[in-house]
Amino acid sequence: MEALIGQNMGVIVMAVIVIILLMIIFTIVPVGLWISALAAGVRVSITTLIGMRLRRVSPGGIVNPLIKAQKAGLNTTINQLESHYLAGGNVDRVVNALIAAHRANIELTFERSAAIDLAGRDVLQAVQMSVNPKVIETPFISGVAMNGIEVKAKARITVRANIERLVGGAGEETIIARVGEGIVSTIGSSVEHNKVLENPDLISKTVLSKGLDAGTAFEILSIDIADVDIGTNIGAELQTEQAEADKNIAQAKAEERRAMAVASEQEMRAKVEEMRAKVVESEAQVPLAMAEALRSGKIGVMDYYNLKNIESDTDMRAAISQLNETHEEGKNNKQ
Repeated sequence: MEALIGQNMGVIVMAVIVIILLMIIFTIVPVGLWISALAAGVRVSITTLIGMRLRRVSPGGIVNPLIKAQKAGLNTTINQLESHYLAGGNVDRVVNALIAAHRANIELTFERSAAIDLAGRDVLQAVQMSVNPKVIETPFISGVAMNGIEVKAKARITVRANIERLVGGAGEETIIARVGEGIVSTIGSSVEHNKVLENPDLISKTVLSKGLDAGTAFEILSIDIADVDIGTNIGAELQTEQAEADKNIAQAKAEERRAMAVASEQEMRAKVEEMRAKVVESEAQVPLAMAEALRSGKIGVMDYYNLKNIESDTDMRAAISQLNETHEEGKNNKQ
């Protein structure tokens, strides 16, 4: 009985070991993938699949695109796909792009497709854009006509991907910038804004004539002006601002002249006060001179009294004259 149990245990252990070995083999060797390739008519050896595992290449990421490529009639080898995978490219996207180009009769080699993919561009989208052109819409771009009126225009640019210039060619931003420059140039060269409103195709003709797609990854098929609006009167605003600036300058100059006049007036008043001080000082010397003349006998007392009488008579005459003037002014006011 014990011998029978020992034999059964040995069989179980051997079965477990065999299962583990099979699991390891099936993990290292993708037998299912090899069978799928064989059924699809694609010859891939087991050693090649094992080599992919050792090179840390996903066999499914190589064999499945290879099956698609050969079923589509492409002459693509497994070495090409594996080298592109090791370079960090997207093998499945490259194969899909090659199939799409082949169906659309677009000449596209595997080397160019791989180069476009490694350059960071979506090669499948590029092929699709070669078949179905893409429409790029610009934002409102404003320009000022010669009469000072602002004109805003929005354009729709129909572009087709140029596969030959995808590597190293400028993108959509460059196309939009160049078209915007053409819009601003066309509006700015117009004498009146009405001409742009009446003939918006002038913008399209000007932009297309400049060949703005040179050096880009796209080919411009058409430029259509989607909308044209009138903006503000820039010329009038500039003139208003200039007039306001001129007014401020004139006010500043007038204020400067007023300040100079006030300063000059103050100087004159100071000079008048100075003269009055000198007169007062001179008048103060008269009594002293009179006293000295009396002491020295140059004038007599009677002469002094006569002088005082003359001064009083003069003051009286001046007072009477002032009263007469006041009386005449009162009569004139009553009349």
